[in-house]
Amino acid sequence: MQNISFIEIKYSDLQIVKKIYDHYILNSTATFYTEPVTEDELSQFIPVDHEKYKSYLVKKDEEIIGFCYFGQYKKRQAYDRTAEISLYLKHGFTGKGLGKIILAWLEKVALDKGIAVLIGIISGDNENSIRLFEKCGYEKCGHLKQVGEKFGKILDVVYYQKTEASNNQ
Repeated sequence: MQNISFIEIKYSDLQIVKKIYDHYILNSTATFYTEPVTEDELSQFIPVDHEKYKSYLVKKDEEIIGFCYFGQYKKRQAYDRTAEISLYLKHGFTGKGLGKIILAWLEKVALDKGIAVLIGIISGDNENSIRLFEKCGYEKCGHLKQVGEKFGKILDVVYYQKTEASNNQ
């Protein structure tokens, strides 16, 4: 295994997260934000100091190379067994097999926190993320057509899910 470690994100780390996330905002359709977000806006969807939902900086050797998290899917109690899972790697660190390591680790943490269903919500044109989630055992469970627009391009959103049962196979 590559020298990967995880550090729980604190509010003081949101500046680092913002720098990584802003790259995706400005250069990709991996997120549907069109302008850089504030650290306060990040804290609205990236859980910090939460008992159940967790977020982590990802380190390779001594360098922070990304962040990952699983957060509340919907703010209704019946969804408490489900979380949205996401990861972002610094430019230059994608396509190296790190995503599989990160997803596998994050899935174990989520299971320990009582999360039975993980959902990845992905831009329909993000072939690399779709391939990663499929390789990691996620199944396509939804397709919303033409729901976003970024860089003058109309975009679909696809939902991928993995259940506790499929984790145990």
